[in-house]
Amino acid sequence: MIPDVVIHIRLDTTHDWLRPGDILTGSFSLAGVTAEEVAAVELSVLWHTEGKGDEDLAVHLFQRFSADDAERIDPKHPVRFSTQLPLSPLSYDGVLIKIRWCARVRVFLQDGQEVVEERPFRLGRVPRPEIDLPSSTNVS
Repeated sequence: MIPDVVIHIRLDTTHDWLRPGDILTGSFSLAGVTAEEVAAVELSVLWHTEGKGDEDLAVHLFQRFSADDAERIDPKHPVRFSTQLPLSPLSYDGVLIKIRWCARVRVFLQDGQEVVEERPFRLGRVPRPEIDLPSSTNVS
């Protein structure tokens, strides 16, 4: 049974897209768990593909906080993060493939369970492709 761990991810932006080279800042916090129940927490800013063919994934920022480290997570206090976004790949919503960016937090509990949450955002403002579908004809 997965405990009622809630991961809150907040991005410091007024809209859901950012320009290449912008600084992405934000924070994450945990609820429903004590510091003693957390074995480790991983923060990633990454992109992945969806659609036809193999899925690709690349991590842009990775930070790990462990119960064994001095940087132990205190669920009562938000953890801040910041990274300069790369120039590519840009977010894309194609017919055959999509490129998605997100901030992901993964919590590893002492009992071996994991809880994951993502906060999507768009890198760039690539317009969605126009799709010309053939018109259907009714045959009587």
